[in-house]
Amino acid sequence: MFLVVGLGNPGAEYAATRHNVGFMAADEIHRRYNFSAFKSKFNGLIAEGNIEGEKVYLLKPQTFMNLSGNSVVQAASFYKILPQNIVVIHDDMDLPTDKVKAKLGGGSGGHNGIKSIDSHITPNYNRIRIGVGHPVGKNEESVVNHVLSGFSKTDKENIETDIDIVADLLPVMLQKGVAEFSNQLGMKLAKK
Repeated sequence: MFLVVGLGNPGAEYAATRHNVGFMAADEIHRRYNFSAFKSKFNGLIAEGNIEGEKVYLLKPQTFMNLSGNSVVQAASFYKILPQNIVVIHDDMDLPTDKVKAKLGGGSGGHNGIKSIDSHITPNYNRIRIGVGHPVGKNEESVVNHVLSGFSKTDKENIETDIDIVADLLPVMLQKGVAEFSNQLGMKLAKK
């Protein structure tokens, strides 16, 4: 049993922003693998499905990014899902929009949603980091403006391809782990 979490901020005003690529990925996974309808539970929206024989709960926390851990810990505790069976999909400013990386554990990289999850369950869960590019400035205001902004045409196309690849390869993550997922991810990204 797995818990796949897409991070984002609730509300229409954030729907197409860089900070919401986790929600976008969750929506594509939901569509592609025919999950049940999303229900409001655990301070989030949760759906149930099956990906190539693996039972999966798909969660979109509705707590705003910096409180995402509240929703994740509630769902993980209720379903008794261990950290190594949790996959969190989120935006990463340190990667350009044509890059995706995955790893088990690690630091937050300054990402408030990841910081929140780390503080609630441990950092030892799987992360899929979708690049959203880096802001021009380094101050907090330029970072906030960047992650809450929309995409250029090229960036939008890159993100859509990235999400498509993540959704395609999710069964590999669930069945063979993050190392094999990363290997196949690298091959697919090299071909795009």
